[in-house]
Amino acid sequence: MSSQRPHSVSVAGVIVDAQGRALLIQRRDNGHWEPPGGVLEAGETIPDALQREVLEETGVKIGLPAVLTGVYKNMTGLIVSLVFRCEAIGGAPTTSDETRALRWATREDVVRLADEAYAVRVLDALDAASPPAVRAHDGVKLM
Repeated sequence: MSSQRPHSVSVAGVIVDAQGRALLIQRRDNGHWEPPGGVLEAGETIPDALQREVLEETGVKIGLPAVLTGVYKNMTGLIVSLVFRCEAIGGAPTTSDETRALRWATREDVVRLADEAYAVRVLDALDAASPPAVRAHDGVKLM
């Protein structure tokens, strides 16, 4: 077994409002729409990373525990993503250095705005199926 670990682990939070819409961010770096999230830092727990990433990218504080709704592997980018359905407990949606725009999106909006690999994460979280979904993609399309 190699001492190098080629995969990184990321978290994403799908915040759902009372109307059943999900909060999406539009990234500044590539313009893509997706749920807020990012890579875990060394020594950071999964819940801490989830709260940090969501707050940094949206201005919204989420409550814990959050519900794991899916595990996704980017086969080309070597990233394993853990996606959680979250509840907002404070703050207000606002842009940041990482986010160009935010919007509350219906299921139809999610399918129209996000690449398939990210849309399915949001749809899985909106459905909150048990057990969580486990899927693979190439960065854009499901495999």
